[in-house]
Amino acid sequence: MAATIWYEKDADLSVFDGKKVAILGYGSQGHAHALNLRDSGVDVVVGLRPTSKSVEFAKEQGLEVKPVGEAVAEADVVMILLPDQYQAAVYKKDVEPNLKPGAALAFAHGFNIHYGYIKPSEDHPVFMVAPKGPGHIVRREYAAGRGVPVVVAVEQDPRGDAWDITLAYAKALGALRAGAIKTTFTEETETDLFGEQNVLMGGVNKLVEMGFEVLTDAGYQPEIAYFEVCHELKMLVDLMNEGGLNKARWSCSDTAQYGDYTNTCIDEHVRERMQYHLKRIQDGSFAKEFIDDQDAGAPKFKALQEEYSNVRIETVGPKLRAMFSWNKDAVKDADEANSFTGKIARAQVQ
Repeated sequence: MAATIWYEKDADLSVFDGKKVAILGYGSQGHAHALNLRDSGVDVVVGLRPTSKSVEFAKEQGLEVKPVGEAVAEADVVMILLPDQYQAAVYKKDVEPNLKPGAALAFAHGFNIHYGYIKPSEDHPVFMVAPKGPGHIVRREYAAGRGVPVVVAVEQDPRGDAWDITLAYAKALGALRAGAIKTTFTEETETDLFGEQNVLMGGVNKLVEMGFEVLTDAGYQPEIAYFEVCHELKMLVDLMNEGGLNKARWSCSDTAQYGDYTNTCIDEHVRERMQYHLKRIQDGSFAKEFIDDQDAGAPKFKALQEEYSNVRIETVGPKLRAMFSWNKDAVKDADEANSFTGKIARAQVQ
């Protein structure tokens, strides 16, 4: 069955005439959503706690900023763009008591709705617009006249207009220039967590780290090991992005291809482990483990951050990354982005 994909012609921005959209949070996604919607002619207010460092960043961009409860009280659509672990508390304290009757609630990730940490009453439309890229790219592409694709979903549609609101929001974000793919809160949440844990983060990161350690433990120079298991990864990912797995394979040597087919360390045991992790995502076990730890002050999370930020490959990585001129430009770009988004990502509303 082919996916349902919407483009600019499928949405009408007049849906927002006379209405206000509140963006809660001004981190990576928050700043992109607020600025893109504002530049699309939507009346936007940013909701932040008064002591948040993000207040001045948002005001410098010409945005209206109010305390969370006040922003929610005057909004017809409330987009919650806070880290997953803070959303439920902010919803209970500042959103639910101030939400207009019938106001729409929006999310960029289905986590809190899917696992029931946030349970809006049935009179509120609930929808999702989830960009497939970080906020600074969402903003950059919009400014360049392009867009980042999104996945969209509707969880509650009490009046029958939730899809109109969803697609209008996606259009104002600039996403329909690229396309919006229909999904559900369940599908988006479970596939997103699975991809992060088993391929993009927990897969690739662990493969790189372990490959480096196997080579250096065998006596090879750390610098050479780094090139082979980490540096060249970007080339392959770029090729995959351009033309899929086949282009990545065809662009490499016959020796590399043959080794790919015959000597991979990824076997059926990995598939079984992936299936186990998927079950924990589906039954809510992972979500509960994560939220319970966060509610306790994140002791496990902080310990793991400390442990994994000091893995052996990072003893050689910074020196080698500095050798490449294009990385210097990337570092500069990252520093600029961080000064605007990274440093405020955790100084939002919590």
